[in-house]
Amino acid sequence: MAGIKSLAKDTAIYGVSSILGRFLNWLLVPLYTIMFPVEEYGVVTFVYSVIALVMAVLLCGIDTGFFRFANHKRWNDPIEVYGTCLTSLAVTSALFAILVTIFADPVSRWMECDGHPSYVVVMGWCVAIDTFSTIPFNYLRYRKRPVRFATLRLINIGLNIGFNLFFILLCPWLLKTAPETVGWFYRPEYGIGYIFVSNLIASGVTMLTLIPDMTGFRWKFNRKLWSEIIRYSLPLLVLAVAGIMNQTIDKILYPHLITDRAEALYGLGIYGANYKIALLLLVFLQAFRFAYEPFIFAQGKEKGENKFQAYRDAMTYFTAFALLIFLGVMYYLDIVKYLVSPRYFSGLKVVPLVMLGELFFGIFYNLSVWYKLTDRTQWGMWFSLLGLGVTVGLNIVLVPRMGYMGCAVAALCCYLTMMLASYFVGRHKYPIGYPVGRILGFFAIAALFYALGVVLLPMAGLGLWIDGVVRLLLLCAFVAIFAKIQGISVAQIAAPLVKFISRR
Repeated sequence: MAGIKSLAKDTAIYGVSSILGRFLNWLLVPLYTIMFPVEEYGVVTFVYSVIALVMAVLLCGIDTGFFRFANHKRWNDPIEVYGTCLTSLAVTSALFAILVTIFADPVSRWMECDGHPSYVVVMGWCVAIDTFSTIPFNYLRYRKRPVRFATLRLINIGLNIGFNLFFILLCPWLLKTAPETVGWFYRPEYGIGYIFVSNLIASGVTMLTLIPDMTGFRWKFNRKLWSEIIRYSLPLLVLAVAGIMNQTIDKILYPHLITDRAEALYGLGIYGANYKIALLLLVFLQAFRFAYEPFIFAQGKEKGENKFQAYRDAMTYFTAFALLIFLGVMYYLDIVKYLVSPRYFSGLKVVPLVMLGELFFGIFYNLSVWYKLTDRTQWGMWFSLLGLGVTVGLNIVLVPRMGYMGCAVAALCCYLTMMLASYFVGRHKYPIGYPVGRILGFFAIAALFYALGVVLLPMAGLGLWIDGVVRLLLLCAFVAIFAKIQGISVAQIAAPLVKFISRR
């Protein structure tokens, strides 16, 4: 149980930065959806979908490989592992940025940025910087310095938001009232390009703040170590690329599956904005992942039943808490929906499907313990490729018939397939003994509470405020039932978070 308490504490710290950061970033979504046409927001959605894929390729799985070899018994010098990974990513990231700059024109045409190759150059350098910065951030996680990690992440987010507000709101106002102050650099026709410029400035400053974590030791590149890291990480590259494609391929394919380009970008804008609402669950998943990856490799050094019990407990707590978040968003969707402009409300129907898909992906991530600890990462690659096949196939079949709802259905089926495949293979390759019956029971309870709070309660016509209070009581009841089943008190569940807050 001590391991789970440590995991919960780190997840809480990472969660504060993730939740606050995501919330602040989501405040930009209404800004984008109000200030720019839907079609232009569709371009932003497309560009960031491609960027996520490119970053996965550039990382080459080295981010996970670092944790594996920094904890590996054959390599007793984590600094050597750190320096080797840093050097590798420094070279590949620099080469990528240079190539993108050279070939900006053809790339911009493919990325729906025709006429604005500078968009591609700006985001190319941003991707290179963010990719390189991943390893210093991972080093902070390895050293168990979640507070510094969270602080630097929040600095990045704050800068990004600040410059977005500066370029999108303040500069147009100054151009009208005092043109001499911004007229020498600000160009209104650059439009959504200032979203990308803000991102680049934030990424550059963040990398500078990481300099203390990249100095004070001798950078060493061990070719033999690097080759072993690459052999371990290459299947993870395929896994990461396929995983990112599972999240983004629908947005990349969408403009090519709808005949009318304007209609395609409009629908993509609607889907992309509502996808942001569904990612409220992804905030928790991201915070959990930041804490969980160092946890599983450190726990992997343990022997005996305690190690497996920690993995079982982590799966149980993760699933229950994710279901609680799902219910909370569904209960208060009438409030949460105002994260986007009312012009986008027609796409709210995708939110429950995408959230449920992300929940299945979170369980899949928990299940990844077995192939990461046994160095059989090729299995993760096969699971992700299987999911990618489901995603692409269903998008091709469903999108022309259902529009962006086809994207949501495909995402749900993809993650469900990956989760089931990983569970059944892992049960034979590395049996951990997850409490499947108990977890399915939590799903059944959540389904009942969903029916009560989302389907039946509105039919009673009690009014908005009463509905809100009843739903809050239902959420409290869900937590109480979970505590009862686990044989713990509600206070014990909240203890790690309360302890963290009291220390702040």
